[in-house]
Amino acid sequence: MFAILTTQNSANSFQGLFIGFSFFHAGTSQQELQNQMFSIFMLFTIFGQLVQQIMPHFVTQRALYEARERPSKTYSWKAFIISNIVVELPWNTLMAIFIFFCWYYPIGLYRNAEPTNTVTERGGLMFLLVWEFLLFTSTFTSMVISSIETAESGGNIANLMFSLCLVFCGVLASPSVFPRFWIFMYRVSPFTYLVDAMLSVGVANTAVVCAANELRHFNPPSGQTCGQYMAAYINGGFGGYLTDNNATADCSYCSFSSTNQFLAVANSSYDHRWRNFGILWAFIIFNAVMAVFLYWFVRVPKTSGNKTKKTT
Repeated sequence: MFAILTTQNSANSFQGLFIGFSFFHAGTSQQELQNQMFSIFMLFTIFGQLVQQIMPHFVTQRALYEARERPSKTYSWKAFIISNIVVELPWNTLMAIFIFFCWYYPIGLYRNAEPTNTVTERGGLMFLLVWEFLLFTSTFTSMVISSIETAESGGNIANLMFSLCLVFCGVLASPSVFPRFWIFMYRVSPFTYLVDAMLSVGVANTAVVCAANELRHFNPPSGQTCGQYMAAYINGGFGGYLTDNNATADCSYCSFSSTNQFLAVANSSYDHRWRNFGILWAFIIFNAVMAVFLYWFVRVPKTSGNKTKKTT
């Protein structure tokens, strides 16, 4: 088991480094903000690896328990299922530390918090969100495999559900373009709230600096400066900034002046960070409770009078 968990830590640390250095020191241009959002999206792909590593071990332990400990009444099924959930938590904490440092700092997300002097607060919350993601993954895996006979079947079901949650979390497409039937998936997907929290904590409250190819160029009417011509538009709620307000020709305009405008387009808000943190805990607790319930419902022998019936 120690060898499995060591391999798991190494693989996740490598993936964190790979993602982190793929977007090394991302800035705050529009494209680089997209890259930072995509780095969060890519981090979620760790889910599939953890599922494939946890499920076979769970199935082996369950087979031993049901063949040996349950008939001899060494300990109850409740102790078995709860211990299999709890044993993952310390290792998830250790993995969260490795992933956080290998992913968060190479990308440079901490630099977005420097203008507001919230580096420590936002870094701490980001670590908690990474940790929460791993807790969700392990408890979700336990919930799925608790009642499924084989790790292969459980892995297929878990990855299907993961894909649905990931596709409809609002990163690949905005909920405004979803078919109305599928909007419920955006609301029930745990990754909707995790992306909202991680993205806002990572990039909020700093200035956008557009790259040269992201600026829009135009000429103002005769007798007006760029600032005079664009004042009503910028102050009317559309935002953005001009590189030179006093220019009288070749105005250069960036459509975002603050990363909060980018967050609004992505349906994220820094004000929701702690709310989303709490919502993820509700998902984690639900997973753990359902793991216990499903194991009892499907695999624990039921008694009726003096007869014991085994579920199939």
